[in-house]
Parts: sequence; C-alpha cells; structure tokens
Amino acid sequence: MRHRVANRKLGRPKDQRAALLRSLVSELVIHERITTTEAKAKEASRLAERVISFGKKGSVHHRRQALALIPNKEVVNKVFEELAPRYEGRQGGYTRVIKTGTRGGDAAPMAILELVS
Repeated sequence: MRHRVANRKLGRPKDQRAALLRSLVSELVIHERITTTEAKAKEASRLAERVISFGKKGSVHHRRQALALIPNKEVVNKVFEELAPRYEGRQGGYTRVIKTGTRGGDAAPMAILELVS
C-alpha cells in the first residue's frame, strides 16, 4: 500500500536521488527554466520552493539551511539576492510545471520547469 508515502524515488538510491535533485534545482536557479521528465520536475519544484522560501526569510540560519540543501554558494547567493526580492509579495508558488508531451526515445512524459515571473 502507498499510504502517506511522500516522495518519488525516481528509480535511484537515496544519495543519487538527492544529487540529481540538487543539480536540477541549481540549474533551475541559474537558467530559470529547464526541461526534464514530469516526475523529476515535480520533485525538483518542491525543493526549489523550499530554497526560495529560505531566501525570503534571509537570515544567516536560513542561508545555511539553503546551503545544506544545495551546496553551491553562487546558486544560494542568486536565490538570496535576486529571487527573494522578486518573490517578496508572493506566498509560495514560485515554480511552474508545464507538460510538453513525450520524449521521442522512450516516450517518457516531459515537462518544462520554470520560475514564475
């Protein structure tokens, strides 16, 4: 049974799954728009929302929590300096998942994950 199971496993062990999501969120923050599978986009969206919320709070403690989730200082600096002021008046919903159809090679459902303007 699937009761109260929170995360998607994405066919990977825990350490590989965490590394994948960290890299997806890092690329999302840098480029503000990425294309990936639907499942990966939905999971990366959850992590990106948390990191941006930390950026909005803006304290040293929250910066360290963001660095624990995404150990890349350039990405975290962009979140705290550029994205946090952009989403100051917004109560969540910083990302958008747009379904784009299936991938040609294996018919995996694809999606675009982007930051809301």
